[in-house]
Amino acid sequence: MDILETDAYDRRQRRHSSCVLFLFLLPFFMCISIYFHLWIPLSAPSLFAAVVKSSPVLSLAALVLVYNAGKTFWGVAAGLIFSACGDCCLIWPELFLHGMAAFGVAHLLYSLSFLSDRYTSLSASTAALFMSIILWLAGTGVYFYLLPFLQKRPDSTVLIPSTGVYVVLIIAMATLAMHTKRPLTILGGLSFVISDLALSLQVFEAIDPLENGRAIVMTTYYLAQLLIALGDIKAGSDWEGDRLGKMKRM
Repeated sequence: MDILETDAYDRRQRRHSSCVLFLFLLPFFMCISIYFHLWIPLSAPSLFAAVVKSSPVLSLAALVLVYNAGKTFWGVAAGLIFSACGDCCLIWPELFLHGMAAFGVAHLLYSLSFLSDRYTSLSASTAALFMSIILWLAGTGVYFYLLPFLQKRPDSTVLIPSTGVYVVLIIAMATLAMHTKRPLTILGGLSFVISDLALSLQVFEAIDPLENGRAIVMTTYYLAQLLIALGDIKAGSDWEGDRLGKMKRM
């Protein structure tokens, strides 16, 4: 009877936690709605546009900090903040390289977080290794496909090596996400790769402009950040649960 009562209590706690998490996510969904409703023109860069574009990611950073009680700022939360900085930079075309650098730091922070004790299931399964190889081959192929287009740009001497470093960072992040075996984290990493692929092909004019290209980029981008944030919250919750379980058994 005690086991049944404990199981029922755990289920109630999980339902309660899910409801609380949904309430905490409301600011994110509100910010997303505002962004897509306003759909600020690319030709009108402004501080207001930067705030609107970065606010969904900043709300996720606040959510992660709240759930982690501020214990792990230099992880996913910091990565989200650097991503928001990147969002602001990309509002102004002349700050494109600054935005790329900010997102590069974000990917590095995500990668370090995936290597931490919170993601205890990190391992090298056959499926993860296979997918990792596919990711690296795809990343290398995309970089060399973009290379002729990068060479045509006036800032090519800086842009070519910067893009190469960025490709390494984002593929490394997605690879480490794959090895965590956590569905939310894996999908978040892959969504980020898809978003940046769609963005780079259009920004560097490697393909003709897509009719809904910007919507594809931003939808997959915000989805990626949401999944990575939720994955980190879940990893932290599982880690705390395992730690408390070990303490009880001692």
